[in-house]
Amino acid sequence: MNKPALAMIELKSVAKGIVATDAIAKKAVVDILSTNPVCPGKYAIIFAGEVGDVEEGIKAGIEASGDMIINQLFLPNIHPDIIPAITATTNIKEFKSIGIIESFSIASCVMGADRAAKAAPVELVEMRLANGLGGKGYFVFTGELPDVEAAIDAAEDYIKKEGLLAGSEIIANPHPDLIAKGVYWGGF
Repeated sequence: MNKPALAMIELKSVAKGIVATDAIAKKAVVDILSTNPVCPGKYAIIFAGEVGDVEEGIKAGIEASGDMIINQLFLPNIHPDIIPAITATTNIKEFKSIGIIESFSIASCVMGADRAAKAAPVELVEMRLANGLGGKGYFVFTGELPDVEAAIDAAEDYIKKEGLLAGSEIIANPHPDLIAKGVYWGGF
């Protein structure tokens, strides 16, 4: 899926999340990537499409959400690896060094991943958002060690400014079992 824009609304009400998703779908031609309750008792809507459509959709979603919004994100011109990482459809041919960034917010996680992927020639492996993570998010990427370091710096710079960095790590030479059993559930 190659869509130029992505938006996300994180709410503190499941009911309002369902209503907001309906408002988004009625207002704009977008692909709803995910709309579901997430830990801890929140609701997240993630959708993508053409920039103008996504912008219309997020405005409708915000209006329908009222005062239930925790966080929101409108990201035009996203890096092409973002949606496959979110939807677990990446296809990594070769793993090199690995970078991991963890954030206290799913919106800041997505933005950090976009910044990392644009800062250096790395490949996003996957992104996990909220479910089973207590509302946090993390993403994993691979590339040459200097590129992974540059991508970590770019993501950290953004997420730290938001005060939402939970952690970051680099593994220069990952063991094959880590790849097969822990980092890349899509298979390798």
